[in-house]
Amino acid sequence: MSEEKRLMKGNDAIGEAAIRAGCDAYFGYPITPQNELTAYMARYMLDSGRVFIQAESEIAAMSMVYGASAAGGRAMTSSSSPGVSLKQEGISYASGADLPCVIVNVQRAGPGLGGISPAQGDYFQATRGGGHGDYYNIVLAPKSVQEAADLTYEAFELAEKWRTPVIVLADGLIGQMMEGVALPPARDAAKRPDRPWAAGDRGRRSKGGSPAPANHICSMILDPPALESSIKARYQRYDRIAEDCCRFEAVNVDKADLVFVAYGTSSRVCLGAIQLARKEGLELGLLRPITLWPFPSAALARLASAGKRFLAVEMSMGQMVQDVRLAVAGASGAGKSAQVDFYGRCGGNVPSEEEVLAYAKQLLAAARA
Repeated sequence: MSEEKRLMKGNDAIGEAAIRAGCDAYFGYPITPQNELTAYMARYMLDSGRVFIQAESEIAAMSMVYGASAAGGRAMTSSSSPGVSLKQEGISYASGADLPCVIVNVQRAGPGLGGISPAQGDYFQATRGGGHGDYYNIVLAPKSVQEAADLTYEAFELAEKWRTPVIVLADGLIGQMMEGVALPPARDAAKRPDRPWAAGDRGRRSKGGSPAPANHICSMILDPPALESSIKARYQRYDRIAEDCCRFEAVNVDKADLVFVAYGTSSRVCLGAIQLARKEGLELGLLRPITLWPFPSAALARLASAGKRFLAVEMSMGQMVQDVRLAVAGASGAGKSAQVDFYGRCGGNVPSEEEVLAYAKQLLAAARA
């Protein structure tokens, strides 16, 4: 049972949730707007007898995560957009070695160094693997401080269950804002399941109870047929993840002719626009992906088949909107695709409820004309 709510900044809530989830080791490097998370882990990880290292670089931090996971530990790193770009090689290696870990990205505006204001321009990077090779990562997108804590807490379990890196994709606004949050209970490390990926015998036992043989952990397979077989087996696991892990929130979609599709901070803006529209007698809806990968394509296709049209709202020039269009392609009947429009702000600007509502009304008026 969660405890009573306390007022916390998003970055701090993520850190506390990770500690309560049993994070054994955190490796990071400071960058705005996620610095509070690194500072929180520096303060409290050592107090609980766990590992905290501020690495010499983002590349080194991700490599340390790889090593800690390979040793059987629950490992985590965090950064913001440019720093996560530097981690991509290590994330690809962890994916290729089937190692569980948690990566938190508190997004800022880009490309390049960009700015320190919140943005959602890392969607492609997170949902398309980001590094080299054929792979995906589970991507969780919180819309609040509460969800940032809850999804971080769960990310460690998902990572170990599916033996894959899990990305918590927040943004600078969620990381910096303060809200009430009920934190989950601390997990009992003694009840943690075996870790069959561990290089040594930590947490691993043979059927007779003796330590299991050591694993050789490596993402390199030089024999092409063997590498192909390994990748195809991983993609079969991705199919199971898509069936088991896909999550979304639907708000007022049955009554609405136009449905917003948005995640994170943008979804909060859309919820405000829905409330404003209702005061004017207009019904709008929201389909909010909670998992960006796997993406809720089937849910969108069902809405398209019911005749809905969509407005993707993002703090970017339009990235998630491509997945929306793929999801509804041909789903509205007669071989036609449902109408999908886009509204976005970039450069660290957050769209307002009023401007999103005005654009939605403009689209509906044009459709009736």
